[in-house]
This record gives sequence, C-alpha cells and structure tokens, in this order.
Amino acid sequence: MELPRELPHTLSDIEYNYVEPDISVICDKSKLTDKGCNGAPDWVIEVVSKSTQNRDYGIKLFKYCNSGVREYWVVNPVTNIVNVFDFEHNQENKQYSFDEEIPVCIYEDFSIQISDLLK
Repeated sequence: MELPRELPHTLSDIEYNYVEPDISVICDKSKLTDKGCNGAPDWVIEVVSKSTQNRDYGIKLFKYCNSGVREYWVVNPVTNIVNVFDFEHNQENKQYSFDEEIPVCIYEDFSIQISDLLK
C-alpha cells in the first residue's frame, strides 16, 4: 500500500494533528517535554480494538506517515497480525503473525516476536 505524502507536520499541533499512541519510541531526547513528545516519535505501535480500528488503520496511519514517524506498527490481538509500515525506507506494508520474528525497520539486527511477549 503506497500512501500519499505531504510536507511534514508536527504531531503536537493540538488543533490538527494531536494523537496519543499506545506505545512510542523517541530517540531524540530534545523532543521530550513535560507534556510528552513535541514532534514525531521514531516508532509508534498501536494496539487495535474494535472501537479504535478505523482510527488506527485510517486517520493515525495517514498522520504518522505524513509527520515524520519512521516506523508504525498496528498490532491486532483479534487476528494475531501485525501490520508494519516502514516510512523511513518507503517500503510497502508488511504483515506478520504473532509467532513470527518481526524485524524492527529502524533498528538493525533487532526483532520482536509478539507471542514471546504474551507468555
């Protein structure tokens, strides 16, 4: 899936782009404030629920893609599937099962197996 790209926007602009990820990894300490992350995290993970599904696969995907997030995972505990979006390398969406080793695109030689985390 190729997503349309626009000029980067900040995710901390409350009126237009504010989002609150389930899990975020911020590599640049200067982005951290007492209110959270000022700008785009490097890696965002959203855990889908029935009530957040449309937002996680739609609005948040678009906002993360266009605001400088380097990698975005959507973890679906109902289907046991993880969708990985590698925005940094402009790669297409990849899907992994919870039992597969999922390579973290922004960190070389690092992978996660979701089923190991759930033991």
